[in-house]
Amino acid sequence: MATLCRPSVSVPEHVITMEETLELAREHHAGHPQLPLALRLIENTGVRTRHIVQPIEETLKHPGFEDRNKLYEREAKSRVPAVIQRALDDAELLTSDIDVIIYVSCTGFMMPSLTAWLINEMDFPSNTRQLPIAQLGCAAGGAAINRAHDFCTAYPEANALIVACEFCSLCYQPTDLGIGSLLSNGLFGDGIAAAVVRGQGGTGVKLERNGSYLIPKTEDWIAYDVRATGFHFLLDKRVPTTMEPLAPALHDLAGNHGWNASELDFYVIHAGGPRILDDLSKFLVVEPGAFRFSRSTLTEYGNIASAVVLDALRRLFDEGGARPGDRGLLAGFGPGITAEMTVGRWVQNGESD
Repeated sequence: MATLCRPSVSVPEHVITMEETLELAREHHAGHPQLPLALRLIENTGVRTRHIVQPIEETLKHPGFEDRNKLYEREAKSRVPAVIQRALDDAELLTSDIDVIIYVSCTGFMMPSLTAWLINEMDFPSNTRQLPIAQLGCAAGGAAINRAHDFCTAYPEANALIVACEFCSLCYQPTDLGIGSLLSNGLFGDGIAAAVVRGQGGTGVKLERNGSYLIPKTEDWIAYDVRATGFHFLLDKRVPTTMEPLAPALHDLAGNHGWNASELDFYVIHAGGPRILDDLSKFLVVEPGAFRFSRSTLTEYGNIASAVVLDALRRLFDEGGARPGDRGLLAGFGPGITAEMTVGRWVQNGESD
């Protein structure tokens, strides 16, 4: 039995509000012919505050891809270990108990992966497996949960550590003036999350079945154009419509497990934006309140990419968790267009009821 334990989440200390975002858009894009549309779209995200690794004055500068990537590495090394330690403490494990580290990020690049530095810096065993995932974007949080589940299924007494580190603000491109880019400037935030999947014992979600689904011919709907200036985010206006084709995949995953996706007890869903959550509520036939954890993440932190799913789960824990035996669905969505999904039951100290 693999159990996803309580996530630890940290956001940077610099905060930008919705009002500040709108004023910056008016100031920097005063002559943009579609500025009124961009402002309306940003307001409709419902994002009230976001956290970023630098003051906004520094974020708006572009010193070059090299300097930004160095900042990504420096901030990751400064911030990630404490988040990991809290996740280990919550799971009642030591670094010596971890068998694989799954590190996900789409906002900076390191080789060797941060996993190698973590193994040395935090005294994980030298034979700890490393699984960095860099190109699944926001779906990587769900993929990390699924790969941890797979690993603990193959090695039932093993434990996996998931780490998501996203500094979306380091991908800001001042010369990108399309509506998708302007919307992204008001949607994405920075955050770090970590969680342990225990092969035996633990309190949280007992992972029972996982799956992946890619909508055909949508690989250019969410993408990076990699240039000398870094990662340029491309967002197609059709992305908000993707829940209609993805909802059947969620129904199929639950149905293959003998469950009805419309009748589960809790839902932990990637909050790409309010339209995503509204449409999924409609096509899954569940009450909008079922996605309250995801909406809270979106409102308070914005879209923190792969870390969203773990933060939404953290909010379920903060609410007191679910009842032993309660059934739930976790899902992350990202480039491809890809869905990474899992279903499981709430367990307390390794016991579901």
